[in-house]
Amino acid sequence: MNKNHLLTAAALAGLTLLSACATATPYAPADLTSSRSYRPGFTESKLEEGRFRLTFAGNDLTPRDTVETYLLYRAAELTLQEGYDWFEVVNRDTDSRSRTVYTDPFPGAYSGLSWRYYGRSRWTGWGMGYNSWDAQEYTRYEARAEIVLHKGPKPDGDPNAYDARSIQSNLESRIVRPVDGQR
Repeated sequence: MNKNHLLTAAALAGLTLLSACATATPYAPADLTSSRSYRPGFTESKLEEGRFRLTFAGNDLTPRDTVETYLLYRAAELTLQEGYDWFEVVNRDTDSRSRTVYTDPFPGAYSGLSWRYYGRSRWTGWGMGYNSWDAQEYTRYEARAEIVLHKGPKPDGDPNAYDARSIQSNLESRIVRPVDGQR
């Protein structure tokens, strides 16, 4: 094995170790001091008394269901922190952004133009050798909602009304919090 192949193998081993450590976005506030344009976690903006805009952004490993669950949990948590009992979702949306990453399965191997032979004296024109690049699609989800907070019992029959204590209690087991400085 030559030096280039050893370096490539070492780089791939390092990437494998890094990807093994990667985890879905935990339930935590977004790091608004970060210089990165994409900040996983939750944010909120108070629009007026009892009215908030919330977001939860996940990383490439966070499924859509988790992002939407964390947003709903944050709405319940914020409702109780503000001294209210239930909240109404007046606007809700989830965006997705996908990207595809292509990797060469044979780094450093011949990948130039070549002739191909397909048996029985049949030659084809020019083709690419080793053109089976691996493709991996990554999708990030970001859920947004505008909520209005209310006091007293939640009205029956309104599909946009949520009891904050009930939501918090029912979703708590699905919430993964950060460990040791993880974001």
